[in-house]
Amino acid sequence: MGMMQEFKEFAMKGNVIDLAVGVIIGAAFGKIVDSLVTDVIMPPIGMLLGGLDFANYYIPLNGQAHNLALAEAKKLGAVIAYGNFFTILLNFIILAFVIFQMVRLVAKLRRAEAPAAAPAEPAPPSEDIVLLREIRDSLRK
Repeated sequence: MGMMQEFKEFAMKGNVIDLAVGVIIGAAFGKIVDSLVTDVIMPPIGMLLGGLDFANYYIPLNGQAHNLALAEAKKLGAVIAYGNFFTILLNFIILAFVIFQMVRLVAKLRRAEAPAAAPAEPAPPSEDIVLLREIRDSLRK
């Protein structure tokens, strides 16, 4: 079997396709959460902390002025962009929480679908066992 045929069989397995769909949906969902954090959550936080875009908060390392935008400050030298870091950290926390809730929901649905295991009736004894029991019983008599 050629390597291309083996690869085709591998790629067409259901789990690989499901994984690919999950990655694509996850990337799209990540963009939604990123927009939520960047465009909805962080502006009020930035306003409460001084009125600037929170992603533009940084610590200059080369004597840049504090009132420059982050992109301009980076052009002038190294900076510690802690505002951008906190924005990305909040993205991660929201994504992790949503994924946790989804996994929890799927686990709950799987438990609900699985019927309670009723005790199985023992299998009937084989003909050999039945015959041996008959012989035993007739010897007792």
